[in-house]
Amino acid sequence: MLKVEHLNQYYGGSHILRDVSLTARPGKVTAILGRNGVGKTTLLRTLMGLVPARTGTLHFENRDLTRAKAHERVRAGLGYVPQGREIFPRLTVRENLLMGLASQPTGTDIPERIFALFPVLRQMLGRRGGDLSGGQQQQLAIGRALCGKPRLLILDEPTEGIQPSIIKAIEQAIRTLAAEGEMAILLVEQYYDFARALADDYALMERGEIILQGAGADMERDRVRERLAV
Repeated sequence: MLKVEHLNQYYGGSHILRDVSLTARPGKVTAILGRNGVGKTTLLRTLMGLVPARTGTLHFENRDLTRAKAHERVRAGLGYVPQGREIFPRLTVRENLLMGLASQPTGTDIPERIFALFPVLRQMLGRRGGDLSGGQQQQLAIGRALCGKPRLLILDEPTEGIQPSIIKAIEQAIRTLAAEGEMAILLVEQYYDFARALADDYALMERGEIILQGAGADMERDRVRERLAV
């Protein structure tokens, strides 16, 4: 579904992404792991068109999106949940979710599947986003992305600062979405156990490049946890 080849990105004179190539398959979770500062968030922002790729290509469902704008990528089927959630704190939960419908035809309702995945959002539709806990805001951010009916869901550190009970709820939601078989999920994560529990495929980044890739089932054998700790 997603095929990235030889992606390079620079900030000033710094080479941030170095010849990155990866794929994401429908019905599967691809986990991207690495320590702070290795370029994971830059990679996701480049995939979403928030920063332009210097060189390399990005194809999604056989369509070349390398030079597409961010809104064009959303319309093509990419959904993005950024690190830090970035919900609208002064808007209600309902209004935040409606913002996620911007790429859909006028009159489209909030999908019921969002409330099935995160029942708390239905209970809090009238509350302002800024009044929610960090974990509830993360659920809202994922729900907002799902309103766009993405074919590729990109999640940047969804467990960051989240209480364990909601981490479990998010894990189950990701598992459910993948099991439906229609969506590819790209998950950037530092929490090894969370990534290992979900990953069908993994890629390990270091200093802007992918140094190791493989099946999620092989992460222990490949000593990925140890490489993250070095």
